[in-house]
Amino acid sequence: MATGGGTGGEKRGGRGGEKRGFGTSTGDARAGRDGMVREVVIIDGVRSPIGKYGGGLAGVRPDDLLAAVFKALMARTGVDAAALDDVYAGCGNQAGEDNRDVARMSVLLAGFPVEVPGVTVNRNCSSALEAVNQAAKAIIAGEGDVFIGSGVESMSRAPWSMPKPDRVPAFGPPEIYDTTVGWRYPNPRLDAVYPIVSLGETAENIAAEMQIGREEQDVFALESHRRTVAAMDAGRFADEIVPIEAPRGKGAPVIVDTDEHPRWRKENGRFTLDTSMEKLARLAPSFRAGGTVTAGNSSGINDGAAALLLMDGEKARALGLKPMARWVASAAAGVDPGVMGYGPVPATEKLLKRLGLAIADIGLIEINEAFAAQTIGCMRRLGLAHEITNVNGGAISLGHPVGASGARILVTLLHEMKRRAANHRRPFYGLATLCVGVGMGVSTIVEWIGD
Repeated sequence: MATGGGTGGEKRGGRGGEKRGFGTSTGDARAGRDGMVREVVIIDGVRSPIGKYGGGLAGVRPDDLLAAVFKALMARTGVDAAALDDVYAGCGNQAGEDNRDVARMSVLLAGFPVEVPGVTVNRNCSSALEAVNQAAKAIIAGEGDVFIGSGVESMSRAPWSMPKPDRVPAFGPPEIYDTTVGWRYPNPRLDAVYPIVSLGETAENIAAEMQIGREEQDVFALESHRRTVAAMDAGRFADEIVPIEAPRGKGAPVIVDTDEHPRWRKENGRFTLDTSMEKLARLAPSFRAGGTVTAGNSSGINDGAAALLLMDGEKARALGLKPMARWVASAAAGVDPGVMGYGPVPATEKLLKRLGLAIADIGLIEINEAFAAQTIGCMRRLGLAHEITNVNGGAISLGHPVGASGARILVTLLHEMKRRAANHRRPFYGLATLCVGVGMGVSTIVEWIGD
């Protein structure tokens, strides 16, 4: 089993203060209001199954979906929801049922005490990871001890949107946007400086610049599905998925407990891969005539939610809890929107430099697979080994519920770190990173401190 690089416990000049708690001293924590360095730990993380567009979760409102995940997280950890200081939730759309602060709505729908607040965060594809990072920074700042970082997206239920006319009376048909994905209400001034193109076209730009051909992209996509189906068959997602009750017409609700987007079929009770290079090769380019980016080597349009419970380390000890990991640090960076998929590169480089770490020190990696071309490009530039990157597949196979994906990849990362921890050298660091529409990247590093 590949475990990647590591320093075997060598201390590498981090900026944290005196060690106070579960992890090593390498870190980016700051002194809180008590004058001590506050250590942020992650107690647990869960997610819903990822539903395909129009699939099993299409009948579940996003606020109900996130509420169900909240309830499951608190039940599993045994922590009283009354202890929560705040709840952060990422959401990329916020144009429909997820409007007007879906975090707060979901807190109330989960039955948490009315005193528990909630705030919704939007950094497009990294919204949920941003929510986790903001929760961690709130703990470091001394604003509280117990937080949820989470995210949700129901792309199946994204509404149509129509702007008000500039003048009254208005003449001609109204302009209507589908808010499921892509630009809406673009600013002509921005377009004049940074031409507004679809996300798929930005992947085409990277493919052309880095000479990533169609076959290489399809091979990557097929491997993503192969890894995910193998993980499903081995039950590796069982600990992170919480079943969701979904309405079905006038009949009894159904329980959705399996990821729907991966290309699988059941044979003799086993999950089996149900795609191939031949099937992928038959797909036409989706974004550019003569292009290489297709529906098969791109992420899906999906529904899902994920959540993690974060605490101050001293609080976790006082409650007798055993955290999974220590939140170490995060970083964000900007890139040209026309090649937004490169975002993880400068974000990760900035983060590693700040911590005094190298990519060889990272033992396990989750990078959001917005597109095969984009992911391959980032892996090349960062020198990421595929053996330790997206070991259970990624967004091409699992899907990309935009506002939930950042928390989803972190949840998956932590549960895989748990499986590998006994055989991995210390310190054991994990990296979660995503590209972000309009040209950004966000990266977060955690350290395994569990049993």
